[in-house]
Amino acid sequence: MADIVTEQVEQVLRLTLNRPEARNAFTPEMQLRLRHELDEARGDESVRAVLLTGAGRAFCAGMDLKARRETNGTTAGSSIRDGMRARLNPLIRTLVTFPKPVVTAVNGAAVGAGVGLALATDIVLAGRSASFHIGSAPRMGLLPDAAGTWLLPRLIGRARARGAALLGEPVTAEVAESWGMIWRCVEDAELDDTATNLARQLAHRPREALRRTKALLDLGLESSLAAQLDHEAAAIAALADAPDFHEAVQAFRQGRAPHF
Repeated sequence: MADIVTEQVEQVLRLTLNRPEARNAFTPEMQLRLRHELDEARGDESVRAVLLTGAGRAFCAGMDLKARRETNGTTAGSSIRDGMRARLNPLIRTLVTFPKPVVTAVNGAAVGAGVGLALATDIVLAGRSASFHIGSAPRMGLLPDAAGTWLLPRLIGRARARGAALLGEPVTAEVAESWGMIWRCVEDAELDDTATNLARQLAHRPREALRRTKALLDLGLESSLAAQLDHEAAAIAALADAPDFHEAVQAFRQGRAPHF
């Protein structure tokens, strides 16, 4: 059985971490395969949204320490660093900059790199029993990876990011929602359907408008107000000349739903 299961239903590509016996602990092969599937989806016109989730009772238990490769005489630290630079870090960059909407359904525990993996996507839903274990790495003498130290301050602010990372207390799905770390906490039994329906909604939205919106929301974290206003004007000008806007206007005039 594949460690990453892919399934495309209409215009939504579903990617499932599939090592339930290991709580979907992340192996090097899984990192490479997930990035490969995303790279393929990037250029596939039939894919307009991605749904990421985990099989079984956990979303992702973080890096699989049992899967560490032989170091060939190098130190453990240099081996881990090289692996992160070759596999994990490119995957996170791919997710953060992915041009199509990515929805994540966190079903159970997200630990260490599993937290960063989820938070690197656009919209995160979590079942009520889910939890985010941000401080698991410091308890082992390490620190958050998968861009956790970059994502968390931006999502929940300095104070909460430091408290969660340093104290190591699990963050429940309800608390994560109240902090603004995730989009929504839903009942466990409703998680899959809710995430699937959300991905389908996004798949039917105007793709170029979604792509530019994602890009500008990220750019806005670094831009000045004046620069961001200028970026918005330029992007809206380009979109106003594109087919999707004309279809939306025509559909409004005709009293029908637009077809993008």
